[in-house]
Amino acid sequence: MSQAVENIKPSYPLFRDDDYKASLKNKQDNFEERHSPEKIQEIFNWTTTEEYKELNFAREALTVNPAKACQPLGAVLCALGFEKTLPYVHGSQGCVAYFRTYFNRHFKEPIACVSDSMTEDAAVFGGQKNMFDGLENAKAIYKPEMIAVSTTCMAEVIGDDLNAFIGNAKKEGHIEQEFPTPFAHTPSFVGSHTTGWDNMFEGILRYFTLNHMEGKEVGSNGKINIVPGFETYLGNFRVIKRMMKEMGVDATLMSDPTEVLDTPADGKFRMYSGGTSLAEVKDAPNAYDTLFLQNWQSAKSEKFVKNTWNHAAPKINIPMGLDWTDEFLMKVSEITGQPIPESLLLERGRLVDMLTDSHAWLHGKKFGLYGDADFVLGMTKFLLEVGAEPTHILCNHANKRWKKEVEKLLSESPYGQNSEVHIGKDLWHFRSLMFTNKPDFMIGNSYGKFIQRDTLHKGKEHEVPLIRIGFPIFDRHHMHRDTTLGYEGAMTMLRTLTNAVLERLDEETRGMGTTDYNYDLVR
Repeated sequence: MSQAVENIKPSYPLFRDDDYKASLKNKQDNFEERHSPEKIQEIFNWTTTEEYKELNFAREALTVNPAKACQPLGAVLCALGFEKTLPYVHGSQGCVAYFRTYFNRHFKEPIACVSDSMTEDAAVFGGQKNMFDGLENAKAIYKPEMIAVSTTCMAEVIGDDLNAFIGNAKKEGHIEQEFPTPFAHTPSFVGSHTTGWDNMFEGILRYFTLNHMEGKEVGSNGKINIVPGFETYLGNFRVIKRMMKEMGVDATLMSDPTEVLDTPADGKFRMYSGGTSLAEVKDAPNAYDTLFLQNWQSAKSEKFVKNTWNHAAPKINIPMGLDWTDEFLMKVSEITGQPIPESLLLERGRLVDMLTDSHAWLHGKKFGLYGDADFVLGMTKFLLEVGAEPTHILCNHANKRWKKEVEKLLSESPYGQNSEVHIGKDLWHFRSLMFTNKPDFMIGNSYGKFIQRDTLHKGKEHEVPLIRIGFPIFDRHHMHRDTTLGYEGAMTMLRTLTNAVLERLDEETRGMGTTDYNYDLVR
């Protein structure tokens, strides 16, 4: 069963070798108490029925693959977007290993994040001693200029008080009194990764500006603030900065992890790279205004900016697709007085041209989609723009107001009349929908591949191909460098969707002399 140096195989096709197949069969026969293949197939077939879907949607006490992650994951991403900042999680070491691995698999980059390694004794007596040692060691070893602290379930269940613990750590000299240590309580058992991002962002704003508003004057620095929210497409940060530069707008991107999550391989190690500077955070209340690109996930931060900074923070939709990118740029122009330049008008025209070229292939195609609230809303809007039909729209951690907003958007388009919107549901619910009301494609993160495999197992005619747009993308490389925002992002999504349709068409017309009717080289 050992590998040969002359012929090293990866897991596939290695595990198709006879000795591995025999080992697996032995395990199944002697240890698994496995049901017969016929019984397994019988139950599988039942799970694809309308009857099972009704039972599935009636369940209350079980979640199967929830299509969301936990709060501290979002807090870590938020912290990574600030200059020379070390994310610090007050909780168990295993939780931080999960966060680092999760981001590492998506970005293919090492992720800086530490834990104070709470174990059983801390769960009984509290984790203050862990925090004393953890903050002192983290600052000494990794030399950050800010440590952003969040929590895990263990710390929240026992009621650890971050404000008190950090304050005591400073009083006892474990770190300097003036050393920046913003924090956020981020219990994993409520909310989601987007809630955690919002909580951490609000915690950073609060730390630097709540008691430091004297002398601040709205508009005095001539800038605008742009808050990306929980954003994992690095190209989106770059396209926003490019559009602002072309408009001549001085904009501060509040939490920008672009450089630290996309460092070059040039022989130089960079634990910290780029990010929003602490000086920019302190100066942010002096901006003309603050725009939240993902307002459905930024409720706490938006409230702080309005009440403390006295910014209007006007509600805008995520700038995905043609219409909502127009809306974003016009709002920036309105706030700053800067005109939209010819370069962006030309870019818009190219997008319109691309939409014209591709609309015949996307018109009437049916898509199921799932993901975060703002992303799903923006993708729904884009699908309606291209004449596609979003049949199933699922967001686990959205609220009823969001659902009404999506339903309103759908009601205003002829392509949204047969759509269903689901909140609080998971990917096992979504699986049922793919069987009982099959769309042509589904759009979502890598976890959807298992649903695609299930639909294929029932038969090729039942397969629902997955188009990977969202977070996380584990099983494809470099997609996190793409963009989904602005005209450029709309072009990328249009290309992705259209080529998925054409690839599927090629797959269905490969039969030599049977289905290759049109010799379809040109499409």
